Amino acid sequence: MRFFSRAVIPALFLISALALYGQDDSVSVSGENSRRSLSFAAAADMAVASSAELKNAYASQGLKERAWTLGLRAYFPRLGLSVSENDRLQQLGPDSFLKNYGISVDQLVWDGGRTSMSRKLERMELNLSQTRLGRMASDIAESALAAYRNVLSSRAVLAIREAALESLVEQRRILAEETALGLALPLDLSEADVGLAEARLEIQQLRSDLAETEKQFAELLGIDSLPPLEETVDIKRGVLLPGAAAAASLAEQRNPDLEEARFSVTKKEGELRYVSRSWIPAFRLTGGFGLSGQTYPLTRHNWSLGLSVEFSGPWLQNSFGIQAGLEPPYDKTAQFQNSLTPLPDPAAGLNKNQALLALALEKEKYRAVFERAGRSARRGVEKCFLADEKRKLAVDAISLAAERYRVEEARLGLGHITRLDLMEALIEYTQKEITAVEAATAVLESERELERILDLRPGELAAFAASENNN
Repeated sequence: MRFFSRAVIPALFLISALALYGQDDSVSVSGENSRRSLSFAAAADMAVASSAELKNAYASQGLKERAWTLGLRAYFPRLGLSVSENDRLQQLGPDSFLKNYGISVDQLVWDGGRTSMSRKLERMELNLSQTRLGRMASDIAESALAAYRNVLSSRAVLAIREAALESLVEQRRILAEETALGLALPLDLSEADVGLAEARLEIQQLRSDLAETEKQFAELLGIDSLPPLEETVDIKRGVLLPGAAAAASLAEQRNPDLEEARFSVTKKEGELRYVSRSWIPAFRLTGGFGLSGQTYPLTRHNWSLGLSVEFSGPWLQNSFGIQAGLEPPYDKTAQFQNSLTPLPDPAAGLNKNQALLALALEKEKYRAVFERAGRSARRGVEKCFLADEKRKLAVDAISLAAERYRVEEARLGLGHITRLDLMEALIEYTQKEITAVEAATAVLESERELERILDLRPGELAAFAASENNN
């Protein structure tokens, strides 16, 4: 029995080592360098900050914002300068060298609000683009969080496999002593050697996969090597969940898909108002001042002031203007002009109907997204609960596997089984621990999925649930 106790001790402490694995790793690494440990939220922020594609997208958004600001120019007068010289050489009569310098001003007075509405539509498009950038940043952050969880899970599984290998090596040593004493068959020892070789190969593969996973995670964060990780895969950690109704209510307020749908509806409403005002004429004031003469300095001047009205519709396009001026000292001028174009674009008569249909479609999409957000939140809470129940069952299975190991140990002492059977029980115990790690990782994934539906940062779900439960 002394040999049996020495063999079972490493296996019984596997679960304790698993719970402390991430913390011990952080402490030891922190002792070697001064880098701060990395939490889920910090990893998400680092991934977003290091994304070159996202930086370029934000820079492009900034240029669009500046262009929209410069669009205020549409409200101010349009100024024009003109210079001309008309030289005429005549065989009969005197030559003339007429020089003209002019300045003109064109100011929009009223267009039924179309210019303002156009700018509002541009602003809505920019807001929608900003929301999409937020979604892009969220996707990048989620990639980092998924990589973080993969690293934690891989490290925990590797720790379990390594601890199990130590126990198996101890069992193999005892089996070798029993074989030398004639208490076990050489065939059993050979089979144990094969099992150990397979376990070592599996650990090598796990180490290789872990190194690749850590490398990919570091690349997402924009760093060369990973700092200590603050989070751990704790198979004993339960989940604090809000009520399904509270989660659905928050999702209906803050869900990112719902926010984008709201922007789309508002934009389509603005487009409908813009199309509805297309028939309203635009009024503009025009003015001009000019200098002319044969030689410098120019001695003649003139000025004019006028009003133009432009009407553009699908069935009729018309523009007319009136202008009056003075050419001192004696001349006065007046001008009236009108142009009419029938049926310029009959198809444009359907633009309002198209805008109405587009608005109706966006409202239907909004209602669908609104209902889906609530349903997704309720399903997310249920999914977290089920994942936590699965974790609890996996933890209970570890206890049962440990009890089975003790029973198998007793049966070995009575000679009812071989040591190979005991090693199989140890391997089964190890697999139960790995299953618990996978279940705990699934809990982390389901929690983050629910946080994303509720537009919460990593780790904020528990605080939200606590506040709702206190209320």
